[in-house]
Amino acid sequence: MLATTVPSRDELVRKATDLIPLLRKHAPWAEQNRRLHDEVVEALADAGMFKLRRPKHFGGYEVDTLTLAQVAAELGRGCASTAWVTSVYWIPTWMTCQFPDEVQEEVFATPDVRICGTLSPSAMAAPADGGIVLNGKWGFISGAHHAQWQEIIAILVPPNGEPYPVMALVPLSDLLVVDDWDTSGLRGTGSVSTVAKDLFVPSERVLPLPVLLSGQTASKRNGNTPIYRAPLMPVAAASSTGAIVGIAKGAMDVFFERLPDRKITYTNYESQREAPITHFQVAEASLKIDEAEFHAWRTSNLVDRKCEEGTEWKLEERAKTRADVGSVIRLAKDAIDVLATASGGTSIYSGIPIQRFNRDIQAVNQHALMHPNTNFELYGRVLCGLEPNTLYI
Repeated sequence: MLATTVPSRDELVRKATDLIPLLRKHAPWAEQNRRLHDEVVEALADAGMFKLRRPKHFGGYEVDTLTLAQVAAELGRGCASTAWVTSVYWIPTWMTCQFPDEVQEEVFATPDVRICGTLSPSAMAAPADGGIVLNGKWGFISGAHHAQWQEIIAILVPPNGEPYPVMALVPLSDLLVVDDWDTSGLRGTGSVSTVAKDLFVPSERVLPLPVLLSGQTASKRNGNTPIYRAPLMPVAAASSTGAIVGIAKGAMDVFFERLPDRKITYTNYESQREAPITHFQVAEASLKIDEAEFHAWRTSNLVDRKCEEGTEWKLEERAKTRADVGSVIRLAKDAIDVLATASGGTSIYSGIPIQRFNRDIQAVNQHALMHPNTNFELYGRVLCGLEPNTLYI
């Protein structure tokens, strides 16, 4: 497949900005139906959003991490669920690029292929002739309804030796989809569960997870491409931050849209815009969003610089990317809380968007690999000279 012309960062960000009205239009539908609207997925594909981590030799763009973050920030202004799912697709797509080249040929034969996935080893794998056999269930599989492949993690129990986690690629058509996604936030992500029962996966579509976590690759064509030569967790962390910044910016957008016509009930303020407390609130929220953006861009720039240099990652650098994600979430959540508090009693109606942004950021905050408390503890542990108590660094 011939490589395509790669749009600039500014062009891709502009394409994402142009999608905001459509994303906002369909956000209530996505929340009600617990998945993205087909029109939104088609528009994302037309805008090239699923090509950002696809290799150039398969018609992709191979953009850097900062581009991902800035594009996702625009998508998040329109719809948190859309930005989240798009970011989730980027990460397993990058992971697919670590597999042998013949596996990539199979996966990327589908135009605008969408790959969902998880990092949770919640299934078991048994050795089989020519591959492994999977049994188990994976939860929180964002974007599964519109994906063709899923990246999975399972614990392989070899005949001899200790069990260890493996990563594999499986077609969604080989998995049972369990529609159990009924939540308070990020409802539009369609983060259902998937199940494998005695599913055979050929060995070429299986990699030891520690290999990927350490930054090694089984791909010959991608081995020297900067964006593909990094440990998994810094890439995954940095790829997630833009959507979070965008959720906070989206909350600010909808707050200001309501501001001129809102009174403050039981006061003499005919417009909330005239009240000094409002001035304080919007300044505080805006500065928190600025801080969140700083951490998001910083960790993206770190990943991009290390990829370009091809230098070994220090343990502290890896932990800092997790800490940056935690900071982005904490600051975005705080900013949205300020805006939601300032939005009055009418903001709890389902037709007022800020209540959805507020619930969505609460859901992001609970993500096991993104929770500020978990990530700050990990970073502090490393700063204190202790070994990390997790493989996911």
